[in-house]
Amino acid sequence: MVEELLTAVVATGVAAVVYVGAAARVVKQYERGLVFRFGRLREEVRGPGFTTIVPFVERLRKVNMQIVTLPVPAQEGITRDNVTVRVDAVVYFKVVDPASAIVAVEDYRFAVSQMAQTSLRSIIGKSDLDDLLSNREMLNQGLELMIDSPAVGWGVQIDRVEIKDVSLPETMKRSMARQAEADRERRARVINADAELQASHKLAEAAEVMSDQPAALQLRLLHTIVAVAAEKNSTLVLPFPVELLRFLERAVPPPTAAPAREEPAPAGPASEGPGPAEVADADAGALDGAPVPDALGGAADGLMLDAPPEEEEEEEEEREGRRE
Repeated sequence: MVEELLTAVVATGVAAVVYVGAAARVVKQYERGLVFRFGRLREEVRGPGFTTIVPFVERLRKVNMQIVTLPVPAQEGITRDNVTVRVDAVVYFKVVDPASAIVAVEDYRFAVSQMAQTSLRSIIGKSDLDDLLSNREMLNQGLELMIDSPAVGWGVQIDRVEIKDVSLPETMKRSMARQAEADRERRARVINADAELQASHKLAEAAEVMSDQPAALQLRLLHTIVAVAAEKNSTLVLPFPVELLRFLERAVPPPTAAPAREEPAPAGPASEGPGPAEVADADAGALDGAPVPDALGGAADGLMLDAPPEEEEEEEEEREGRRE
């Protein structure tokens, strides 16, 4: 009798342990539990911690409440300005209603992924290429609204949508690079022209000051010499402006007229006049010092009547020929 009682107690204990093992469930902190009794959803949502269900009658379904990062495959489309692009994105979402996420949709992850791809292709067709490249914040907001609208009925909240990359054809990349280069060159030329204009105004003001004070030009030249000499150059080419030469010319006093030399009086008595030899010598000296007129009627300063006339040369040649 005692043995039968002990056997029954042991059997009951084993059955209780098996029942507790089959009914015990643990829900983690980031999960929520949904209980289905004979396939029907119970209204109570099990929170994190230890919980039990009725074995073979109820079934517990756990739902992850963490934020899910879902990459969207690259979608190829044509923009509004007829440019073929490939755009990929990433979607961040989380489950806010576990019952709707399990009951309203078969697989909420797959549903959100397909909705994101469709919305991304729609955004590509409605946008220009410049918007895809520079105005992504507005496109992200529009894409988030397009995905979030149907996801609300699935118990899913879209937290954020980001466009990751925009792939362009190689021809379009080269065209955009040439456009950017041309724009930068245009701005560089405008800046250079503006600098030349400002420099010309300053140089004009400096020229006015130097014209009022001619010594300033010489001082500026000296400063230039000092600046060039500081570079340890072996050759220095220094241009002299005409204004500096004029300044130096004005600074030099004009030369004074030299006094005429007094010729010594000829020897002989004072009552006698010059003889015929002296008159001939005086005429020859006057002719030697007289300038010869040039073809335009002026006087050539460096030419003197030292050579004999051509007729006398011919007579001398004839005389030498007769003697021979």
